[in-house]
Amino acid sequence: MSDIHKQAFIEEALELLAELEVSLIELEKSPDDKEIIAKVFRALHTIKGSSGMFGYDDITMFTHDIETVYHLIRNGDIKITKQIIDLTLLAKDQIKLMLDNEGGTRYNDEQITGEIIASFRKMVTDFHSKEDKSAKTEKKHNDSVAAQNSEFKSFYLLFEPNEDIFLSGTNPIMILNELASLGKYIIAGDYSKIPSLYDFNPEKCYSSWEMIIRTDKGMDAIKDAFIFIEDQCFIKVNEIDQSDLLRNDDNFARFEQFVKTNGMKLAGALEQFDRDLKQAAFKETAQIKKAREGQDVHKEADTTSSLRVSSDKLDNLVNLVGELVTLQARLNQVASNTQDQAVQSISEEVERITWSLRDSALNIRMLTIGSTFSKFNRLVRDLSKELGKEVELTTEGAETELDKTVIEKLNDPLVHIIRNSIDHGIETPEKRERMGKPKVGRVHLSAAHSGGNVLIKISDDGAGLNREAILEKAWASGIVAQGAELSDSEIFSLIFAPGFSTAKTVTNVSGRGVGMDVVKRGVESIRGTIEVTSKEWVGTTITLKLPLTLAIIDGLLVSIGDDNYILPLSAVEECIELTKTDVENSHGRNLVNVRGGIIPYINLRESLKIEGIRPPIEQIVISNLNGTKVGFVVDKVFGQHQTVLKTLGKFYNNVEGVSGATILGDGSIALILDIAKLCEREEIVQ
Repeated sequence: MSDIHKQAFIEEALELLAELEVSLIELEKSPDDKEIIAKVFRALHTIKGSSGMFGYDDITMFTHDIETVYHLIRNGDIKITKQIIDLTLLAKDQIKLMLDNEGGTRYNDEQITGEIIASFRKMVTDFHSKEDKSAKTEKKHNDSVAAQNSEFKSFYLLFEPNEDIFLSGTNPIMILNELASLGKYIIAGDYSKIPSLYDFNPEKCYSSWEMIIRTDKGMDAIKDAFIFIEDQCFIKVNEIDQSDLLRNDDNFARFEQFVKTNGMKLAGALEQFDRDLKQAAFKETAQIKKAREGQDVHKEADTTSSLRVSSDKLDNLVNLVGELVTLQARLNQVASNTQDQAVQSISEEVERITWSLRDSALNIRMLTIGSTFSKFNRLVRDLSKELGKEVELTTEGAETELDKTVIEKLNDPLVHIIRNSIDHGIETPEKRERMGKPKVGRVHLSAAHSGGNVLIKISDDGAGLNREAILEKAWASGIVAQGAELSDSEIFSLIFAPGFSTAKTVTNVSGRGVGMDVVKRGVESIRGTIEVTSKEWVGTTITLKLPLTLAIIDGLLVSIGDDNYILPLSAVEECIELTKTDVENSHGRNLVNVRGGIIPYINLRESLKIEGIRPPIEQIVISNLNGTKVGFVVDKVFGQHQTVLKTLGKFYNNVEGVSGATILGDGSIALILDIAKLCEREEIVQ
């Protein structure tokens, strides 16, 4: 088995585990929902079957007993309980550990694994022990009678694998063996498509199979065999209208011999056998054609709507598109310096195609944030249980799309925020009832597009932030000067200071002063900003403003002296002139009057310590940062620029105010300014 196939299995298995966790949380809320129970069973069945196919035997054995319990649950023999949900979630975690450790239990807790298996096996044993011996005898007799009547059913199956099914590591024979274990069967292979030895490709599958299966397991059992490969084959399954022909063992054996003797296809053989024996094997002979032509269960192999591509390949594609954007900027500059109309026309066409390719490449990397939101159901459930609180997680805007890199880096900040909301924000059920609040607290996650950004809000209906307690702690810690008066926004932003915590005791969840500073660093690392609003005893809302992508952005190209810089265009509102008269009228303060409003500004020449003579008329780029307008003084504004982000390397990790660099059309370097850091350093915006 190649590493590529094994990696594909691991990726699909991890997706199944994520879906399993979501389904289990839903099942806890709706324990009688048969559809959710079926989803859980199918996920477990697929993981068990596919893990054995790829050599993860420990996972197969571990999952078998869990699947058995959910088979009984699906049949209504066992009821869903909180204990079963807890054990299954714990089992899901163990399966993930096994996947991480190449299917073994060497690095995970074997004791926990053994306890989980013992608990599930005990459920099966308890179920069987409840049956009285006489009841078992009677049931056995009834089953024997029923076997001669309507319990056993016959099904016609056509299984046509895709030619490239071997490339996914799937062996069709294992599927056929699983089907054969369901009951009596007759199988016939179609090998007519196998080419000559000269044209034969051993990596392709040229065979297909027909089966007649007589089983008491039902059609679902047949369908389950194809769960993992249903998009890699063409399948037809039809129940055969029964008479005594296929219900009787002797006649079933005679039919099997009839097929071997005549070498016929099964559908045609059934029809012929029916006529020859004058028995009503089917209500109508047309049922055979229906079995051949019916569309009850099938997946068209050539209608695949999605394609799995490794993230490394996508990253490489975006990098190449970034290089193309840089090259196109150089071509555009060359074309603008020539009078050749043909060159200018080619440059415009290349620019159009490059922009379209850029948008397409970035759209490929866009993922909906709903999958990230759904992961936190488990976090909220476990934390609520640990803290003795009742909390419900609600979401909104799950279809909102973000670059996969942004989503990956967003996970840890969201975890810390939600943990703090539940620990510090949401009150205990008893306290909420005394305050007239619903017993169950609520944490709400929402996402929405806002221009070139995405706004993610984490709200809770808990106790809110205590303004006085935060300020007193900040005074005591020396974070702010004793007695300093701050606005609500400035006070609430103090919770992101390193080491800051108002918790009186240290718990497993919080109290050590770490977490929210990690949130701030994590959000700023993806060029995002944070805003906190809170009302005591009503709740708190934390808003994250994030860029759609980290690869290519629209920037505003400016210059100071001989150096070029990029400001994120999404934060720019307007550009105005700054004359010497404006500077004199401000009396040494960096303030400018814009249509009657006073706006502070940062002189980038001074802030970045750039030597040279200031031009008589400078430009101020007005930006909006967390609702506060701030100006940035530059020598010249060139205009919009397609900016391909390049990292500066570890040597520049401690340089504040610069988030990266880009290559301009003439090959020179332009630094990308981090306006939030610049404002923080100049103490304009906290």
